[in-house]
Amino acid sequence: MVVHGDGSSRREARERAIELAYEAHIRSASTDEIVEALPIEPEPFVLHLLAMFNEHRDESDRRLEEKARGWSLSRMAVLDRIIMELAVAELLDGETPPGAIMSEAVELAGRYSTEESSRFVNGVLGAVRRQLEAEVG
Repeated sequence: MVVHGDGSSRREARERAIELAYEAHIRSASTDEIVEALPIEPEPFVLHLLAMFNEHRDESDRRLEEKARGWSLSRMAVLDRIIMELAVAELLDGETPPGAIMSEAVELAGRYSTEESSRFVNGVLGAVRRQLEAEVG
């Protein structure tokens, strides 16, 4: 069972998941290795987000690269890419309303990256969201 808190704790969980995924990238480690090294295990929703991130990473990357016209994953800012990978994983999971996922991703990109990043994240994730909705029917 996945534990979901209120909106602010979910936002904090997303922030923590992004921090841990970023740390894994910087250290060339897996998110599991980073979590195992922590003195205190993160909240259950953080672990759930990281599990989805790992489970859907290849599909997330494929969809992001397909929708980010003119941008390969390697050209994207690492933080922007991680924010989008987590968001796409959540979209694929289907447990959270897509609007909430999109809003949080755009806000996090704007807060931790640049204004251009928030527009970029919004555009790419919007295209992925429309594609997923079209596939569902």
